[in-house]
Amino acid sequence: MRIIIARHGDPNYEIDSLTEVGWKEAELLSERMLKYHDKYGIKDIYVSPLGRAKDTASKTLEKLNMKATECEWLREFAPRIHRPDTQKLKNAWDWLPEDWTKEKDFYDVEKWTNPSAMNESDVPNEYKWVCEEFDNLLEKHGYKRENNYYRVENANDDTIVLFCHFGLECVLLSHLLHVSPMILWHGFCAPTSSVTLLYTEERRKGIASFRANCFGDTSHLYVANQEPSFSARFCEMYDNEDERHD
Repeated sequence: MRIIIARHGDPNYEIDSLTEVGWKEAELLSERMLKYHDKYGIKDIYVSPLGRAKDTASKTLEKLNMKATECEWLREFAPRIHRPDTQKLKNAWDWLPEDWTKEKDFYDVEKWTNPSAMNESDVPNEYKWVCEEFDNLLEKHGYKRENNYYRVENANDDTIVLFCHFGLECVLLSHLLHVSPMILWHGFCAPTSSVTLLYTEERRKGIASFRANCFGDTSHLYVANQEPSFSARFCEMYDNEDERHD
């Protein structure tokens, strides 16, 4: 089984859609998805209920003449917290490095929700809900969660696509790979319209795990001479005034 996780194109958050660049990214991504479909055959497509993800998916759905299943749990990871450096509510996954790295629990997949900032919000319950819904979907496709691996109930080479968001993508990977999402949120970057590909390995009959083949890949943009947008990144140097700051 293969899972393709596609992040939405460059967003226009004010209208929950895409910028002009985002629509170009969505078109180029759809051409890549068409190639995946020709090679593997895409069985099902699932999409976040948010407009920027649905608009991105629309180009692929049009090319493949398919419909997507909208899943509430594929929305951006939503809990808001009080970050230590500000009184303003922030996304649970948006921390400054000098703050989150002080918390040893953040590096532990079993303890990362222990710090008070996470517990004062609905972070633990939201994380649990997303993971349970994800497992329900995987079980529908023949792979049932058992401890930290999957029991194979129906071995297959299905390919499914999830159109969603960076924060949510890291939650899914955290669950599949059994790693704290804080490591993924802060140590990895999936540019807009990027592709992450995972596949099952069944080294012993009936027992499977998921392995990432690529993360945040934007080769479909580079082959079209389209520079990936800077969304999800912050300035490489603080003095770079034309790059995003906090």
